[in-house]
Amino acid sequence: MLASGSGTLLQALLDAPGPKPFRVAAVGSDLTSCGALDRAVAAGLPTFTCRVADHTDRAAWNVSLAEAVSEHAPDLVVLAGFMKLLATDFLGAFDHRVINAHPSLLPAFPGMHAPADALAHGVKLTGCTVFLVDAGVDAGPIVAQRAVPVADDDDVATLHERIKVVERSLLVDVVTALTAAPYSVHGRKVVLGWPTN
Repeated sequence: MLASGSGTLLQALLDAPGPKPFRVAAVGSDLTSCGALDRAVAAGLPTFTCRVADHTDRAAWNVSLAEAVSEHAPDLVVLAGFMKLLATDFLGAFDHRVINAHPSLLPAFPGMHAPADALAHGVKLTGCTVFLVDAGVDAGPIVAQRAVPVADDDDVATLHERIKVVERSLLVDVVTALTAAPYSVHGRKVVLGWPTN
């Protein structure tokens, strides 16, 4: 798992009721200190840091980060509030195995201000998306989505908090599905091994 923030998505995976088909192998960050690393240490997980500033350029950082992640042999790389864009130098090492969560119903409102953008646009429904990461900004194939209604009195903080609650649950469900059974990618369509109702 790669994270840059408070680690609530990591905590959701750690707290998921068992038995579960996955385990968090390690937590890495682009920062030397953040809540996610603290949570990982508290859970007894290996941690590592790979800072952009310690590399000659972003390409070198992507290669170094891929090497650091590969040391833990992950079946799936989960970005959980990881605030750096990854390039093909990284993504090529983990083809169709890097996922991210985003606080909107993509392709609507990509980028860092999705809840604010949703409010500014006046939508009545937003939500969260888990997707396979590609070299674009929140542009990869969609794995799963859940909707969150927008209340008339919402501000950015209240809306984002309600989205985050749903996002944590969705991420646990998606990681469970992707690690419990094979999945396939056909262009922009991701077919999960979980049963559909």
